[in-house]
This record gives sequence, structure tokens and C-alpha cells, in this order.
Amino acid sequence: MSVARVALGTIELHLPAVDSLKGKRHVIKGLKEKVRAKFEVAVAEVDHQDTWQRATLAVAYVSHDSRHANEVVSKAMNFIEGNVDGTVIDVAVEIL
Repeated sequence: MSVARVALGTIELHLPAVDSLKGKRHVIKGLKEKVRAKFEVAVAEVDHQDTWQRATLAVAYVSHDSRHANEVVSKAMNFIEGNVDGTVIDVAVEIL
């Protein structure tokens, strides 16, 4: 029996250019779509949904190989860092 490995990354963002929840949703939606398309991962906003300039995204990937799952999620997190108009407050990646 094969065991599935899940890599889970969280990234907390500060978005200083956002001036409304609508603006934040627009920025986050576009970012999530790009990450999903490029890395074939699951992405969701998991915290700070009611705060204009903060967002926490979770990125998850399932694989039979924990190293591969970690690599995919780490690359997705790096992509987010490089493509967000804001500051990264915190990043974490774990294997479940």
C-alpha cells in the first residue's frame, strides 16, 4: 500500500496598495489562479479574510514522494513572493 504525502505551505502577506476588501479579493483571486495554473496545487485564503491589507494563503500538494511535494509547494511559495505587490510577513512549509 502506498502512502500519500501532503506538503502544506502557508504564506502571510501585507498588501499596502489595497484600499478595500473588494480590491483585496481581486488581487488574491488573480494570484491564486496563477499559482493553481502554474503548479497544479490547491490554494485558499485561510486567514485575515475581513482585513484589507493582510492575507494568509495556504498551498497544498499531494504526492507519493514527500521530497517532490515539498519541492512543488516551495516553488509555489517562491512564485507568490515574487509576484505579489506587497510584503511577505511569514512563510512556513510542512509535510503531513
